[in-house]
Amino acid sequence: MYIKRILADEITKYLRKKEIIAVVGPRQSGKTTMIKNILSKLNNVNIISFDDIFILNLFQNDIASFIELYIKNYDYVFIDEIQYAENSGKQLKFIFDTEKVKLFISGSSSAEISLQSLKYLVGRIFIFKLYPFSFQEFLRAKDKRFEKIYKSKVFGPEITLKLQKYINEFLTFGGFPRVVLSKNNNEKKIILNNIYSTLLLREVRDLFGLTENEKLIKLIKALSLQIGNLINYKELSSITGFSHSVLKKYLSILEEMFICKRCYPFSRNPRTELVKNPKIYFVDYGLRNIVINNFSSERSDKGALYENLVYSEFLKKDRELKYWRTKSGAEIDFVDDNIPIEIKTSPRTSKAIYSFIKKYSPEVCYVISENEAISKTVDNAEIKFLPFAKFI
Repeated sequence: MYIKRILADEITKYLRKKEIIAVVGPRQSGKTTMIKNILSKLNNVNIISFDDIFILNLFQNDIASFIELYIKNYDYVFIDEIQYAENSGKQLKFIFDTEKVKLFISGSSSAEISLQSLKYLVGRIFIFKLYPFSFQEFLRAKDKRFEKIYKSKVFGPEITLKLQKYINEFLTFGGFPRVVLSKNNNEKKIILNNIYSTLLLREVRDLFGLTENEKLIKLIKALSLQIGNLINYKELSSITGFSHSVLKKYLSILEEMFICKRCYPFSRNPRTELVKNPKIYFVDYGLRNIVINNFSSERSDKGALYENLVYSEFLKKDRELKYWRTKSGAEIDFVDDNIPIEIKTSPRTSKAIYSFIKKYSPEVCYVISENEAISKTVDNAEIKFLPFAKFI
């Protein structure tokens, strides 16, 4: 069962352009399926994968024969698992410059594609990121009727309650397509465990040559227990045994593999606002929950998961949120440009919102919780109280 991805429409706009289309994202986020679906509507297509050692070796060592076998006489060629090729950018540039073919490539590491390709492919490539399902795509898979209502943002408390149940499921098992489409919770857990094991044992180890699996597992588990909190590098070094510099390197790798993401501070006045450590969030909640083996419906970390939900949904729209904290202790969960966003268990304001309004005079502020409330105005700033179902 194919669930059309929102990104597919954006990619389709570039089918008649010469540039290479690259799609990166975590393993099993649906990259191959989406690209194959786009290409299924076209003619004279060739699809290959660098999982095939013969094809990979030919690409790396005999580009002329590779072109003869897999590129010539095709209008569209899709190369999957491009991250396994060394010097892929140089070879792709040669194909781009010498052959009349539209290339599609995909890979599970943004670093491998970016570092190897961009220096050769400036002006020759469009890079798109495909994450696990957004909440809208999750609804599309579950019930298209609710997706339509959700997109309208015009609905009452009954629909809000129903959508909140879907949000709770989304926060428990996440948005990996195979997980979402599975009907059985035990099967969902097995799939998530396989994804986690593959990311650790194949992707991270093989791509980056890392051998310290035990330390890496400790790091990922420690991060999963700290979502929404400031990263304490000293504490993480003590838990994992990594030095400070190695720890930062591994955090960067986890970001490049689309496992987690750092959220950095928002600051317009360094004298009164602290330049603090980043906070940490996971790209997918199901992956985070399998790390700590917690799929309970009654959980003490619900507030942190709600924060992660908002951060991840913005990330899937290619928008990175900041957080705000002052020396006096005022803190806003997120800032989008100049708009503060507070995540609460109930619709109420905090002193931090008033402090932010006084400093930056935003036109609108958001307080997000499970329930809706009447908006109010403070110093010309409208504070909107919205449920998650209408905000994300």
